[in-house]
Amino acid sequence: MNDTHVEDAFDKASRFLRADEAHAAGLYPYFKAISKHYGGSVIVDGEEFILTGSNDYLGLTQDHRLVEAAKDALEVFGTSCTGSRFLTGTLTIHEELETELAEFLGRESALVFSAGFLACASSVAALAGRSDILYFDRENHASLYDGAKLSYATLRRYHHNNAEDLERQLQADIDKPGGRLVFTDGVFSMSGHIANLPAIQRVAAKYGARLIVDEAHATGVLGATGRGSAEHFNLGDKVDLLVGTFSKSFASVGGFVAGSREVVEYIKHTARPFIFNAALPAASTAAALAALRIMRTEPRHRENLWRNVTFMREGLTGLGFDLLGSQTPIIPVLAGDDDTAIMFWKKLWAEKIFTTPSLPPAVPQGMSLIRTSYNGAHTHDQLERVLSAFAKVGKELGVIH
Repeated sequence: MNDTHVEDAFDKASRFLRADEAHAAGLYPYFKAISKHYGGSVIVDGEEFILTGSNDYLGLTQDHRLVEAAKDALEVFGTSCTGSRFLTGTLTIHEELETELAEFLGRESALVFSAGFLACASSVAALAGRSDILYFDRENHASLYDGAKLSYATLRRYHHNNAEDLERQLQADIDKPGGRLVFTDGVFSMSGHIANLPAIQRVAAKYGARLIVDEAHATGVLGATGRGSAEHFNLGDKVDLLVGTFSKSFASVGGFVAGSREVVEYIKHTARPFIFNAALPAASTAAALAALRIMRTEPRHRENLWRNVTFMREGLTGLGFDLLGSQTPIIPVLAGDDDTAIMFWKKLWAEKIFTTPSLPPAVPQGMSLIRTSYNGAHTHDQLERVLSAFAKVGKELGVIH
């Protein structure tokens, strides 16, 4: 008889009490169920809240053209693609979106995934071999880090947005075998910072490294025509590969990679998260395609977005809040310790402002924040109400004076 004690792998679940404790204290800020969406506001538990924190940057989620495109595709293709893209799941509308997206981004080819997370993870896992070395900004999205685990490549992390530290690490590895891949977010999802792409690109090119940029929060937002951070810095094809999502400015779901034909074809035929995953449903594909066409022809949505972003950044800064150097529609408001951030959220909720707190380990200790973001659908009156609520709560909690 074997007397060896084997721990129950599920014990960690029974020991996890944080969520139940927060619920019991009335301090649980996540998974708030929305019953209706109006663009700048939502209905939760029968009450209307101004939504700050949405990634619907251009405010297209409720656009009737996207809704109609999704309905039409549903009628033609049904509710599912019935398989992976590799086998029975490729639809003509997938290829239509890929063609127009590649043209928009100025790339030879594009590939559509069923999630932005999968697009990011696949770009790492497929391109990084065991002997290769990856260089990640410390604040890169979790999807890139999960892709690194799938790749078995060596991973280095350089200081946030610091091209000098990147160069130091590339120089230290100069005699080691394998290829070099530098990955960075174009816009960082927590801080709202824009990557210092010109400096990062120069360093990558100097050491023969390929540069891949996650444009999830930049496509439709940055650049003269909304093509993202690469266009913002006029880098053109100096960025080797773009990855992104349809769950932000495209007001849908899904993801993409865009680059040279040979690289996209390689990912298409080797990326396990792509090959073994069900294809993006037609309705979501059609909505993303409709959003892309609006993005290309109606710059007013991006203009409205930046008008609102400027108003909120100036308003919150004027009140005395620390926005951590945000440069984009993602505007974090520093609260300080965890308890202050949670109480800040709860008091804003009482003012009918829908926000979410970001706590460690998502942020450093003592740097808990209220993560807000704004879109082109917010009205001036809604933004005034948000500022008024932040002023009231910030003073009550001593975050501002």
